[in-house]
Amino acid sequence: MAFWWPLLVLAAAYALCRLLLFLIPPTVPSIDVDASDVLAKEDSFIYIPRKGKSALTDKVQCYEPATMKYLGYFPALTPDEVKEHVAQARKAQKVWAKSSFKQRRQFLRVSSRDTGKTMVDASLGEIMTTCEKIHWLLDEGEKWLKPEYRSSGRSMLHKRAKVEFYPLGVIGAIVSWNYPFHNVFNPMLAAVFSGNAAVIKVSEHASWSGCFYFRIIQAALSAVGAPENLVHIITGFAETGQALVSSVDKIIFVGSPGVGRMIMQRASETLIPVTLELGGKDSFIVCEDVDLPNVVQVAVRAALQSSGQNCAGAERFYVHKDIYATFVSQVVSIVKSICVGPPLSGRYDMGAICMIEHSEKLQNLVNDALEKGAEIAGRGSFGNLGEDAVDQFFPPTVLVNVNHTMKIMQEEAFGPILPIMKFSSDEEAIKLANDSKYGLGCAVFSGDQKRAIRIASQLHCGVAAINDFASSYMCQSLPFGGVKDSGFGRFAGVEGLRACCLVKAVVEDRFWPYVKTIIPKPIQYPVSEHGFEFQQLVVETLYGISVWDRLRSLMNLLKVISEQNSPPAPSKTTKKRR
Repeated sequence: MAFWWPLLVLAAAYALCRLLLFLIPPTVPSIDVDASDVLAKEDSFIYIPRKGKSALTDKVQCYEPATMKYLGYFPALTPDEVKEHVAQARKAQKVWAKSSFKQRRQFLRVSSRDTGKTMVDASLGEIMTTCEKIHWLLDEGEKWLKPEYRSSGRSMLHKRAKVEFYPLGVIGAIVSWNYPFHNVFNPMLAAVFSGNAAVIKVSEHASWSGCFYFRIIQAALSAVGAPENLVHIITGFAETGQALVSSVDKIIFVGSPGVGRMIMQRASETLIPVTLELGGKDSFIVCEDVDLPNVVQVAVRAALQSSGQNCAGAERFYVHKDIYATFVSQVVSIVKSICVGPPLSGRYDMGAICMIEHSEKLQNLVNDALEKGAEIAGRGSFGNLGEDAVDQFFPPTVLVNVNHTMKIMQEEAFGPILPIMKFSSDEEAIKLANDSKYGLGCAVFSGDQKRAIRIASQLHCGVAAINDFASSYMCQSLPFGGVKDSGFGRFAGVEGLRACCLVKAVVEDRFWPYVKTIIPKPIQYPVSEHGFEFQQLVVETLYGISVWDRLRSLMNLLKVISEQNSPPAPSKTTKKRR
């Protein structure tokens, strides 16, 4: 005991020091962002957005979906205006590319400090994920952008091989409306920390909040002495986005598969790299050996987070037949207790659907399922909405007796609908989950963790959560992205950070200047008659099947080299002349 006691004391002291370092934040510049002009006004009028092509004008009209109160407008930038923004960002990036990691970390700290205080109608999930990304970049970002040394292989033992990461230039991002805060900060943080500039086109359905968040970014850049034009937020419609794709050095797109294909087509003209996150139809598999009350709560959260407007939300529920009835009953009980209404007007569990026409799409998906034999097992209720607000809200809906002939099990709903289907075996659950054109994520629940891992390993998707929902996105060291119609490429994690970089392979002499590359005489130009024999022996010496083959080849190789280096014997003609 006398031996272990000092070690325990040291361990406790170390743990205490780590805790104190965790609790004590670093000193960073304080910034203030004026929000007085963006607070909701009582006299705001109700805005009825126009539908169809007539809605596309030179202005992006902004309104609050929950109340339909008019917020203002922003300009829809023309292609020439977009190019000017990119040109300004490119000029600022040339300065920022020379910045130190210390300055870049300071920018992240300043952004993090202000995030929690000036959010406008932002969700807890947006703040947490953004702060976690900042925390990960502060802790590990520099490490993953430093040169990475690799094996030089057998033929290059005298060389040192490494990978270096340089800024690409200007990173463009076209982001969706469902998480306006995180969708702005996520690509911006990675781009700026890796030495790039960023030009972000926010959705026309979230321009008001996106442009407010830009004030935070500008204040943070100013606080650390960064170029003021390093980050740009632009607004507009399809024409604006197309111009951005044509002007930047890389594009990140978050949206639908249809628009993603158009982005790829436009990006092919300049051959820039593309990262596409195109939504999903995530499966949620529940085996019969789970802690059901806990899993039910997770299931409801997975479906209704952000009113179901979540690319990583659960949209297909597969439940083992032995617990199917109980699972449905408990889910319905929770869903019926959910009240829907304007988040700022009272205590509601779920808010509005961002776009009015999307509520109509959701109802069409439900109607298609009902026509093909599905049933509504339960629905949530509306709060005191008033006559003007009905179209913006959709009640959380539980569907049973569903199958894969129904659109609700094939198309991305992006809404608060829980279609629940039963399965009999693990193999059936895997087959059903893989029967989708999407492949973003999955969640698998089982009392046997190995069983859940085994099921998840057979699902064709980019993200998997074992006995949890979307937890991988809170681990910002991990990449995020999917396959099939969910897109390709990754943001977040090491892969996402390095995707903002020019990846350069570098080889240098390990023992310079004592060992240098010299072309062997047999293969110097003009190539000697023993050139091929020499090269063949080199290959056999390095990669021969057996030790004896390699030794024999080595001896023959040395013989060829010695013959090439020895002076040529005098000819008979020369002797006679002498």
